[in-house]
Amino acid sequence: MVGGSDIHSFTVTTAGQPTSVTLTTAGPPPTIFMGVGVGSMTADGVCTFFSQASVVTQASPTPALSGTIAAGTYCVAVFDAGNQSASVDYTLTLVHY
Repeated sequence: MVGGSDIHSFTVTTAGQPTSVTLTTAGPPPTIFMGVGVGSMTADGVCTFFSQASVVTQASPTPALSGTIAAGTYCVAVFDAGNQSASVDYTLTLVHY
């Protein structure tokens, strides 16, 4: 996904509960920075990030994004932060209720 993104949808069933997104692994190389964002899906399949809900981060056990969110259907995306030269495998952990 050089220059691209990988989008996943998810549903939150209870408003106001904690939600967190963690880029658990990414690589090669294991030190690569990736973009991670949370938002809503447009009709044409684009994940439009909420204000201050997009970061560039390395894989870590610490959540890249966290907060509370209303009940509904949302999207989370992992994207090229401009430094990929080949495909990157990743693991994303999303915790929500």
